[in-house]
Amino acid sequence: MKKQIQKGFTLIELMIVVAIIGILAAVAIPAYQDYIARAQVTEAINLMGGVKTPVAEFYADKGTWPTTTEFNALITTQQGKYVASVTPLTLASGFQVTATFKATGVSAGLSSTTMRLATGNGQEWFCDAAGIVSVGGTDGSTALQYRPAACK
Repeated sequence: MKKQIQKGFTLIELMIVVAIIGILAAVAIPAYQDYIARAQVTEAINLMGGVKTPVAEFYADKGTWPTTTEFNALITTQQGKYVASVTPLTLASGFQVTATFKATGVSAGLSSTTMRLATGNGQEWFCDAAGIVSVGGTDGSTALQYRPAACK
């Protein structure tokens, strides 16, 4: 009698492969979601970063921080794909800019949260809680896990 050669995979081999793929997906998906949220935070940081020079020049030239109307004239890009708005706030001892994330179309952990950037002199800007509070501002509501190292 001839011995028959096996063709294809057995059911157990296929089940093992599916289990391995499931384990890899369980590890990779949360890491990927954090990566996406961090990329969305980068947009907020970049939009707020574009505010630094015009606001610092305004302060150096006039000796005061810009009002909301003056800020709107200085800064033309105040929203992005993930950021709903970039708004100014004059503090008792400085100036604060707030980027607010959109309610939809962003990672779940960022929906309607805020990132803040503040300065006391127009030269040194802070995005971490201690620095922002040192110039009289308040920290944003974006979770620390999504912020860049300098903003934790």
